Amino acid sequence: MSPLGAAFYLPGLAPVSFCEEGEETESCKSLIELFVNRLDSVESVLPYEYDAFDFCQDKEEKRPSENLGQVLFGERIASSPYKFTFKKQETCKKVCTRSYDPENSADKSKLAFLKKGMQLNYQHHWIIDNMPVTWCYDVEDGQKYCNPGFPIGCFVTPDGRVKDACVINSEFNKKNTFYLFNHVDITIMYHSGKEENWPGARLVMARLRPQSYKHTDENNLSCEGPPMEIPGEFTNKLNLVYTYSVAFEEKNSIKWASRWDYILESMPHTNIQWFSIMNSLVIVLFLSGMVAMIILRTLHKDIARYNQIDSSEDAQEEFGWKLVHGDVFRPPRKGMLLSVFLGQGTQIFIMTFITLFLACLGFLSPANRGALMTCAVVLWVLLGTPAGYVSARMYKTFRGEKWKTNVLLTALLCPGIVFADFFIMNLILWVKGSSAAIPFGTLVAILAMWFGISVPLTFVGAYFGFKEKDYHWWWRSFLTSSFTAVYLFIYAVHYFFSKLQITGTASTILYFGYTMIMVLIFFLSQVSATLTEI
Repeated sequence: MSPLGAAFYLPGLAPVSFCEEGEETESCKSLIELFVNRLDSVESVLPYEYDAFDFCQDKEEKRPSENLGQVLFGERIASSPYKFTFKKQETCKKVCTRSYDPENSADKSKLAFLKKGMQLNYQHHWIIDNMPVTWCYDVEDGQKYCNPGFPIGCFVTPDGRVKDACVINSEFNKKNTFYLFNHVDITIMYHSGKEENWPGARLVMARLRPQSYKHTDENNLSCEGPPMEIPGEFTNKLNLVYTYSVAFEEKNSIKWASRWDYILESMPHTNIQWFSIMNSLVIVLFLSGMVAMIILRTLHKDIARYNQIDSSEDAQEEFGWKLVHGDVFRPPRKGMLLSVFLGQGTQIFIMTFITLFLACLGFLSPANRGALMTCAVVLWVLLGTPAGYVSARMYKTFRGEKWKTNVLLTALLCPGIVFADFFIMNLILWVKGSSAAIPFGTLVAILAMWFGISVPLTFVGAYFGFKEKDYHWWWRSFLTSSFTAVYLFIYAVHYFFSKLQITGTASTILYFGYTMIMVLIFFLSQVSATLTEI
């Protein structure tokens, strides 16, 4: 009897099945869309949107909804004019043509920006079925490296030095010349569902090879011949024709669940320096042993002296290691600042631990874009209570009296420094037109989470850290738990304006009337939480 098993897919990570044209169903489609992401470079920290360059644009551009992590990372995903039909081969198919006139200032600016992108080795990042389209090439020792991006083009300097991707083709050799990769050979591999319990096929790999062709006749494209050269000096009219070829290949040896593995396995692995590790370990153990021996000898001598003391007068005199205990419990200088840092450190430590734990369980898969950053930000916001509690307890241990200042500094000091730095950098990114610039609405949302959730939770934690028993605790205990109803009301208001489409005065009054009843009931229901605390 075979054992029963169950499985589930993480949100947003369910597989998509593809069928040939004419065999589509609700669970199986034939259209394969290619999405484009931001372009970045190892030579520049400024990423740019795909639309910032004068590439082929989708006439009906679609932008998938992006989570907070994607926005903070500067990801800007959009649809592209590259669209394929499952198992339909295409050869040298035209996408679009871009023309440039040296007499036109707008054309000169667009071409200059494109040249700058090639000179700085900016990389495309394309996506098919939520997986990166990779460019795989041979590296040292016969290894193959798969890069989840590919360059716009390459540049040969005026002194004849071949830069970056120009080394892949010996024809890229003309001085002070840019070579544009205006053609891509795409290979899409799929796992057939014939022997599985699902229809159609699932995509497991997408690779491409960038090429450069000078298309002289747009009506008779062959994708052969000399490369597409763009001279360093723009003096004549220029036409850039973008094309692609696509092929499909069955690859049943790769499972859909492990389709990312080949990218990770191709990354260069540094050899583990076992000798250096063992050498460092031996040194640490040796020095630790020496320190331990010194401490033991000192303690042994002090204990022997204590045992030899007979008179009570001598017994009252303290010496040796006993002199340390006075400093151990003495409040430190700048105890306020120390307690604030300890509270913030606790918040960040717990956030990091939970994030890594969820990542190890697979909930923060790289296929779920932006999930890691979103999880970290949300956890940081929700962990204001431990920060306030630890800071308050430490400050109380230091016999501090300015508890209001302590709470405010815990909630505002470190996050304020980070936000100010982040805001200044964001202004720079905005001036440069980079895709990494955070939209104003997102900044407002971050501030709202900070002041609306994190700061109040910090005060709650500080309350438990500072609280002392007194006769006012009855009302305070009740209101502390019942204040959750206020957050419920705030969310109801947010839901009304962001999700609902209610119109008319009467409907609005009814909505908020019923909401107030629900909030009041929830407020009173927190008596159970109060009784539990009592």
